[in-house]
Amino acid sequence: MTDLDAKENLHQYLREAREALLGKLDGLSEYDVRRPLVPTGTNLLGLVKHVSIVTAGYFGEVFDRPFPGALPAVGEFAEPNADMWATADESRDDITGLWHQAWAHADATIEVLPFDAPGSVRWWGDVPVTLHHILVHVLAELNRHAGHADIVRELIDGGTGWRHPGDNVRDVADWPAHRERLESTARSFESATRP
Repeated sequence: MTDLDAKENLHQYLREAREALLGKLDGLSEYDVRRPLVPTGTNLLGLVKHVSIVTAGYFGEVFDRPFPGALPAVGEFAEPNADMWATADESRDDITGLWHQAWAHADATIEVLPFDAPGSVRWWGDVPVTLHHILVHVLAELNRHAGHADIVRELIDGGTGWRHPGDNVRDVADWPAHRERLESTARSFESATRP
């Protein structure tokens, strides 16, 4: 595989993962996309906001290609975890608009730079990197957060699937019975010695 093939391959996986994450918002109310469903407050719109900011930074500042717009919730005076939720002043359209702008900027960076283009990650202590390194890093981060979104979406309305509900999940006729079977199996290990 040539570098160009490897670069295009990673870029294609990024495109697919970002479509999958954004697709988790489809069909949900404004309330549901903002709902914190785990103790740390993870929510769908916050995940999209976070990955937008991450994308803008890694494919912008790292390669001296600054993101052309303002990024919410970043900087030394930002509230902790402000990048992980949408404020009352930030609409769903604001966040998804940022998403599209960040990815358009990232796509332009990926297309114009060679695979071995050098960059530096300031927030890692000015660690030198290449476009290849950042493609892999952002792909890993994006897929991690897409997995979070899978779970949050399932908690909201039971929707499962990679891009769209049911597109890659085998239907089980009786999900509650299936879950109880798994719970029963887990309970059989409950008294086992814990590490």
